[in-house]
Amino acid sequence: MEASVSITFRSATQSETWRVSPGTNLRQALLARGLSPYVRLTRRLNCGGRGICATCGIWIIEGDQAPEHWHDRLAQRFGYPRLSCKVTVDRDLTITPVPDKWIWGGRRNRPQITSTAPE
Repeated sequence: MEASVSITFRSATQSETWRVSPGTNLRQALLARGLSPYVRLTRRLNCGGRGICATCGIWIIEGDQAPEHWHDRLAQRFGYPRLSCKVTVDRDLTITPVPDKWIWGGRRNRPQITSTAPE
């Protein structure tokens, strides 16, 4: 039996969990599941996962790991979301999208999930 880890996606309107192979890129896992880390404008205008546009941000609520990419190290230090394109899933994660995301804008507080769709 192949080892796997779980990704739990939670928002104010939905909650779902699925399993992926360890080493899976989080951005790719989201896109494969039909869940975009992008807002409407950046779904087509993004860097394709190279870590230079900073538009695929997500909050890691549980299971965060030490960031390897320079942007994610700064994000962790200053309270910004992580780049899903630079997160390798090697343990169970609980994530939530960045609501009302601006491409360039002020820092937002980490969200507190107050309601979710039934699991």
